Amino acid sequence: MRILVLSDSHGRVENMARCVELSEPNYILHLGDCVRDAELLAKQFPAIPMTTVPGNCDYGALDEPEKLIELGGKRILMMHGHTRGVKYNIQRAVYAARECGADVLLFGHTHRALVDYDGAMYVMNPGTVGGRGTIATYGVITVNDRTFDCATYRL
Repeated sequence: MRILVLSDSHGRVENMARCVELSEPNYILHLGDCVRDAELLAKQFPAIPMTTVPGNCDYGALDEPEKLIELGGKRILMMHGHTRGVKYNIQRAVYAARECGADVLLFGHTHRALVDYDGAMYVMNPGTVGGRGTIATYGVITVNDRTFDCATYRL
Protein backbone atom coordinates (compact mmCIF):
# COMPACT_ATOMS: atom_id res chain seq x y z
CA MET A 1 0.00 0.00 0.00
CA ARG A 2 1.27 3.46 -0.93
CA ILE A 3 -0.14 6.42 1.02
CA LEU A 4 0.40 9.96 -0.26
CA VAL A 5 0.73 12.54 2.53
CA LEU A 6 0.08 16.20 1.70
CA SER A 7 -0.01 19.33 3.81
CA ASP A 8 -0.16 23.09 3.49
CA SER A 9 -1.38 23.15 -0.11
CA HIS A 10 -2.53 26.79 0.13
CA GLY A 11 -4.38 26.76 -3.19
CA ARG A 12 -1.85 24.76 -5.20
CA VAL A 13 -4.14 21.93 -6.28
CA GLU A 14 -2.05 21.45 -9.44
CA ASN A 15 0.95 20.54 -7.27
CA MET A 16 -1.14 17.98 -5.38
CA ALA A 17 -2.37 16.45 -8.65
CA ARG A 18 1.25 16.14 -9.81
CA CYS A 19 2.09 14.29 -6.55
CA VAL A 20 -0.75 11.85 -7.22
CA GLU A 21 0.57 11.23 -10.73
CA LEU A 22 4.14 10.70 -9.47
CA SER A 23 3.37 8.48 -6.47
CA GLU A 24 0.33 6.54 -7.75
CA PRO A 25 -1.11 6.16 -4.23
CA ASN A 26 -3.74 3.79 -2.92
CA TYR A 27 -4.81 6.38 -0.35
CA ILE A 28 -4.32 10.12 0.25
CA LEU A 29 -3.97 11.93 3.58
CA HIS A 30 -4.22 15.74 3.69
CA LEU A 31 -3.07 17.49 6.87
CA GLY A 32 -4.80 20.82 6.42
CA ASP A 33 -4.23 24.26 5.09
CA CYS A 34 -6.35 24.09 2.96
CA VAL A 35 -8.96 21.32 3.20
CA ARG A 36 -10.91 22.86 0.31
CA ASP A 37 -7.91 22.01 -1.91
CA ALA A 38 -8.21 18.39 -0.80
CA GLU A 39 -11.88 18.43 -1.78
CA LEU A 40 -10.94 19.65 -5.28
CA LEU A 41 -8.25 16.96 -5.53
CA ALA A 42 -10.79 14.30 -4.52
CA LYS A 43 -12.97 15.38 -7.45
CA GLN A 44 -10.02 14.91 -9.83
CA PHE A 45 -9.19 11.46 -8.42
CA PRO A 46 -12.48 10.06 -7.12
CA ALA A 47 -11.23 6.44 -7.09
CA ILE A 48 -8.56 7.21 -4.47
CA PRO A 49 -9.89 7.35 -0.89
CA MET A 50 -8.86 10.37 1.16
CA THR A 51 -8.88 11.43 4.81
CA THR A 52 -8.32 15.03 5.90
CA VAL A 53 -7.84 17.09 9.04
CA PRO A 54 -8.26 20.88 9.17
CA GLY A 55 -5.39 23.31 9.64
CA ASN A 56 -5.17 26.75 11.19
CA CYS A 57 -6.15 28.37 7.86
CA ASP A 58 -9.27 26.22 7.52
CA TYR A 59 -11.53 28.75 9.18
CA GLY A 60 -14.85 27.43 10.32
CA ALA A 61 -13.84 23.79 9.83
CA LEU A 62 -15.87 21.70 12.23
CA ASP A 63 -13.94 18.50 11.64
CA GLU A 64 -11.72 16.88 14.24
CA PRO A 65 -8.29 18.57 14.47
CA GLU A 66 -6.72 15.12 15.04
CA LYS A 67 -7.65 11.70 13.70
CA LEU A 68 -6.32 8.27 14.54
CA ILE A 69 -6.79 5.97 11.55
CA GLU A 70 -5.54 2.54 10.54
CA LEU A 71 -4.21 1.83 7.04
CA GLY A 72 -2.31 -1.23 5.94
CA GLY A 73 -2.32 -2.49 9.51
CA LYS A 74 -0.55 0.65 10.81
CA ARG A 75 -2.02 3.15 13.27
CA ILE A 76 -1.56 6.71 12.01
CA LEU A 77 -2.20 9.85 14.06
CA MET A 78 -2.96 12.75 11.71
CA MET A 79 -2.92 16.40 12.73
CA HIS A 80 -2.04 19.75 11.25
CA GLY A 81 -0.09 20.46 14.40
CA HIS A 82 -1.14 23.98 15.30
CA THR A 83 -3.20 22.74 18.27
CA ARG A 84 -0.08 21.00 19.66
CA GLY A 85 2.37 23.86 19.02
CA VAL A 86 4.61 21.92 16.61
CA LYS A 87 6.30 25.07 15.31
CA TYR A 88 8.02 25.44 18.67
CA ASN A 89 8.28 21.87 19.99
CA ILE A 90 6.92 18.65 18.53
CA GLN A 91 7.14 16.73 21.81
CA ARG A 92 3.47 17.33 22.73
CA ALA A 93 2.46 15.81 19.41
CA VAL A 94 4.90 12.89 19.83
CA TYR A 95 3.53 12.24 23.33
CA ALA A 96 -0.06 12.19 21.98
CA ALA A 97 0.96 9.70 19.28
CA ARG A 98 2.66 7.42 21.80
CA GLU A 99 -0.34 7.60 24.14
CA CYS A 100 -2.68 6.30 21.44
CA GLY A 101 -0.26 3.61 20.22
CA ALA A 102 0.40 5.16 16.83
CA ASP A 103 2.97 3.68 14.46
CA VAL A 104 3.18 7.01 12.63
CA LEU A 105 2.68 10.62 13.68
CA LEU A 106 1.84 12.94 10.77
CA PHE A 107 1.79 16.71 11.10
CA GLY A 108 2.23 19.78 8.91
CA HIS A 109 2.08 23.48 9.79
CA THR A 110 5.84 24.19 9.83
CA HIS A 111 6.30 23.92 6.03
CA ARG A 112 9.51 21.95 6.71
CA ALA A 113 9.78 18.32 5.58
CA LEU A 114 10.89 15.87 8.26
CA VAL A 115 11.14 12.12 8.71
CA ASP A 116 12.38 10.59 11.95
CA TYR A 117 12.26 7.01 13.18
CA ASP A 118 13.19 5.95 16.70
CA GLY A 119 12.80 2.23 16.15
CA ALA A 120 9.18 2.17 17.29
CA MET A 121 7.41 5.10 15.64
CA TYR A 122 7.83 7.26 12.55
CA VAL A 123 7.36 11.03 12.80
CA MET A 124 6.71 12.68 9.45
CA ASN A 125 5.99 16.18 8.24
CA PRO A 126 5.57 16.17 4.46
CA GLY A 127 6.45 19.88 4.32
CA THR A 128 4.40 22.14 2.09
CA VAL A 129 3.02 20.94 -1.22
CA GLY A 130 2.03 24.59 -1.81
CA GLY A 131 5.67 25.55 -2.06
CA ARG A 132 5.14 29.31 -2.00
CA GLY A 133 8.51 30.77 -1.03
CA THR A 134 9.96 27.29 -0.49
CA ILE A 135 10.43 24.07 -2.42
CA ALA A 136 7.22 22.05 -2.73
CA THR A 137 7.46 18.70 -0.92
CA TYR A 138 5.24 15.72 -0.14
CA GLY A 139 5.42 12.46 1.77
CA VAL A 140 4.82 8.81 0.98
CA ILE A 141 4.20 5.99 3.43
CA THR A 142 4.85 2.53 1.99
CA VAL A 143 3.43 -0.50 3.79
CA ASN A 144 4.16 -4.01 2.53
CA ASP A 145 4.05 -7.43 4.18
CA ARG A 146 7.69 -7.16 5.24
CA THR A 147 8.49 -3.45 5.09
CA PHE A 148 7.18 -0.18 6.42
CA ASP A 149 8.72 3.14 5.46
CA CYS A 150 8.08 6.89 5.43
CA ALA A 151 9.87 9.28 3.07
CA THR A 152 9.59 12.85 1.81
CA TYR A 153 10.23 14.04 -1.72
CA ARG A 154 10.72 17.31 -3.58
CA LEU A 155 8.17 18.00 -6.26
